[in-house]
Amino acid sequence: MELSYEAIGKRVKHFREKKNITQDKLSELTDLSIQHISNIERAHSKMSIEALVNIANALEVTTDELMCDSIYKSKEIFCDELADLLNQADTRELKVIISIVKALLPTLKDNYRNE
Repeated sequence: MELSYEAIGKRVKHFREKKNITQDKLSELTDLSIQHISNIERAHSKMSIEALVNIANALEVTTDELMCDSIYKSKEIFCDELADLLNQADTRELKVIISIVKALLPTLKDNYRNE
């Protein structure tokens, strides 16, 4: 599997915004330029392993959480992310979500079996 820099960038931005950290503040915390942070989030540049670790530490997440779209064994990370989203929903919304997942899951399984 190839690294998805676009997915990594989106996750960096997601966790940065979740912690209410600006690109400027993340730049200070990681010793990376604001431009480099912006480029990473938009997948316009790749980052070194050192930069990945520094960003993960600054955002208080694991490197796995930033790279989970590129890691085969990431089910737990996706389940945690889904649980966080579901915790934001009320009972009515949860019922709709469950209905959608029940309808969608068999189709997804069929599609991935045929790839």
